[in-house]
Amino acid sequence: MLRFNKHRNTLEPEEYIFQLQDSPEPNLFRDVFPYNKIPKVSFNYRLNPMNPPDEIWVTDTTFRDGQQSRPPYTVKQIVDLFDLIHKLGGKNGLIRQCEFFLYNEKDQQAVKKCMERGYKYPEITGWIRAVKSDFKLVKEMGLKETGILCSSSDYHIYLKLNKTRKQAMDMYLDIVRAALEEGIIPRCHFEDITRSDFYGFVVPFAQELMKLSKESKLPVKIRACDTMGMGVSYPGAALPRSVPGIIYGLNHFAGVPSEYMEWHGHNDFYLAVSNATTAWLYGCSVINGTLLGLGERTGNTPIEALIIEYLALRGNDDQIDTTVITEIADYYRNEIGYPIPPTQPFVGSEFNVTRAGIHSDGLLKNEEIYNIFDTRKLLNRPLGVAVTDKSGVAGIAQWINIFFELKGDEQILKSHEGIIKIKEWVEKQYVEGRITSISDEEMTEQAHIHFRNTIKSDKLQKSETIKTK
Repeated sequence: MLRFNKHRNTLEPEEYIFQLQDSPEPNLFRDVFPYNKIPKVSFNYRLNPMNPPDEIWVTDTTFRDGQQSRPPYTVKQIVDLFDLIHKLGGKNGLIRQCEFFLYNEKDQQAVKKCMERGYKYPEITGWIRAVKSDFKLVKEMGLKETGILCSSSDYHIYLKLNKTRKQAMDMYLDIVRAALEEGIIPRCHFEDITRSDFYGFVVPFAQELMKLSKESKLPVKIRACDTMGMGVSYPGAALPRSVPGIIYGLNHFAGVPSEYMEWHGHNDFYLAVSNATTAWLYGCSVINGTLLGLGERTGNTPIEALIIEYLALRGNDDQIDTTVITEIADYYRNEIGYPIPPTQPFVGSEFNVTRAGIHSDGLLKNEEIYNIFDTRKLLNRPLGVAVTDKSGVAGIAQWINIFFELKGDEQILKSHEGIIKIKEWVEKQYVEGRITSISDEEMTEQAHIHFRNTIKSDKLQKSETIKTK
């Protein structure tokens, strides 16, 4: 397991002073982001040292970024999911915070209902634009912390806000000061950091924020937002895309403590989870994600993936009830009506289902051969088998044993005559042009035909009762 190294050597960040590099024209890094071609990954071969913090945790933005990709949740759904997030976070609050929109009456009602729960974790925080008129919403709701949109790339500063870097930074600092004067912790969202001029804007801005933190004696947090999913974790990759470089630079050059840093990733290039874990490894204490990874465009880092990653790195398995992941997935399916992709890791209906006969043969001998871990124990999800023309006698026998929960001497061997008969029936279906898997109902019917005097199971008896009626 990953442990904190208390003896690593670091230089004092106060030794470094970076000046804001303003310019009348934006730096769009066209050598890396040509737009009419796939974005490039450049390398300078500088290796940043791993620097895992003593403590790492997770924050949630299901009710903010997560709502930018789907129809809005109802107040009841928000409160129910908030309860499940609290339950998943465990007794020590691995999921420390939940972020909320504050702009309409429904958002505010949901915040109030969640606050009435009285949980220590997750703490409720807000999100606002960098304008003072938005700040009054935070005060009215009585929140102790809020996110503030602080776009950091020239794409946003020049092309969206129509400002220079200095004008943007002055605007951001103004709202941060206003928050600190009210005793509210500002969390500055460095939007689009993976397309930003890191040493020309990001570090100078972060240094100014750390000065304000020191003066006010309050934390000023920085969320590094990989808005377009451009971050990469490859050793030796160059800024602005290098996740190790960003985290190391904020900590080492800007003097941002690990506990003030948060990584917020997107999955546009399938790298959300690996980038998040990399941020933890290189010195960022906090990773932000959403339930099921739902978020703008391709989504955010899935909270359930972060829970599994945390347990893999730290091994504190007794603190977390991972079966809550399945409760959350069931809620999305049954209460919200969201169709989770069947093969989505940990939550999809078929994430631990095999169709290959050769794999089923291995599972008959020992399920550890083809199961990632004890999914029945850790996720309340027994191993599954889907029957097709590729399943063979091993797959069919495995389906029978799993579906009817047969143990030990009760289990049906793949050499059983009934298994061979079912295999012949299955193959006939596909010879006749079938292209879908055999359903559980069809398999149960076949089991009733060939094993009604062999298998003692309520499921089989129920099937016989239905047929009699």
